Amino acid sequence: MRARRLRERGVLGMNRRNLRFIMAVNPRHLYPRVDDKLAAKAACARAGVATPGLIGVILDHRSVRRLPEIVADHQSFVLKPTHGSQGNGILVVHGRDGDRFVLSNGRRVEAADVAFHVSEVLSGLFSLAGQRDTAMIEECLAVHPELERVARGGVPDVRIVVYRGVPAMAMIRLPTDLSAGRANLHQGAVGAGIDLVTGRTIRGVLHDRVAERHPDTGEALVGFTIPHFHELLRASVRAADVAELGYLGVDMVVDEKRGPVVLELNARPGLAVQLANDRGLLHPLEQIEERYAEATDFESRIALGYEIARAAGGGER
Repeated sequence: MRARRLRERGVLGMNRRNLRFIMAVNPRHLYPRVDDKLAAKAACARAGVATPGLIGVILDHRSVRRLPEIVADHQSFVLKPTHGSQGNGILVVHGRDGDRFVLSNGRRVEAADVAFHVSEVLSGLFSLAGQRDTAMIEECLAVHPELERVARGGVPDVRIVVYRGVPAMAMIRLPTDLSAGRANLHQGAVGAGIDLVTGRTIRGVLHDRVAERHPDTGEALVGFTIPHFHELLRASVRAADVAELGYLGVDMVVDEKRGPVVLELNARPGLAVQLANDRGLLHPLEQIEERYAEATDFESRIALGYEIARAAGGGER
């Protein structure tokens, strides 16, 4: 009975996602374009899509000693594995306290601790397949003022699922104390579904359960508008065009000064976006499948995304 109800609501399972959507429209030879964060950043830059500023790259263990030199002029920065996933291995430094680094959760660590973390990244501890990796250091983006009240210790990010070049569904991920400032649901961040038509949040979830308020700030998770949301939507489609993948998750931040900035691209985006929106992903994907050939240019693809979302009740919540 439960399985039947899920089918009727168009809930997309992982096996169907993999077989019908990912494998069908995501050519394997293009995966390195998004699995490698440096390659994705370069591709976005060529297309004029904004990404966080790159401070430096550490390629091997011998270069770890250059870390103090690389970050010398930066009070804050984000260190991440080039081939990481699900937020694993990301270290967010928010400031300095003498010779120590202040992490997003307020903890102070020694320079040697950060260097050791870089060594773990290089060894492949956080990479997708356990292969040797490189460490990239990016600028630390600033929380947009309109999102500060629902953020805790980090910068919220917006994920938009794009299929056949058409935006299909979106959610915002909000850092918590539990997630140590990371906007990652697997590590305890809060998710909130977003109405594609209005850009307002419609439902909050924490650990796969409905949540009405942010666990740390106490702020309501429903009914606030994502700043620059329609610009985010357009940027997600441009990023999907860059990747040339038919099914993609585009993760973005609304920076205080720069506006929409693409963090990374994901060829295998998770399915929690359905729970956050209280709606299955299968139905909008099927409607896009039926009609994407009609959308022959960028603007018509954006318009088709709005039309499908509106038909499903978007803009009326």
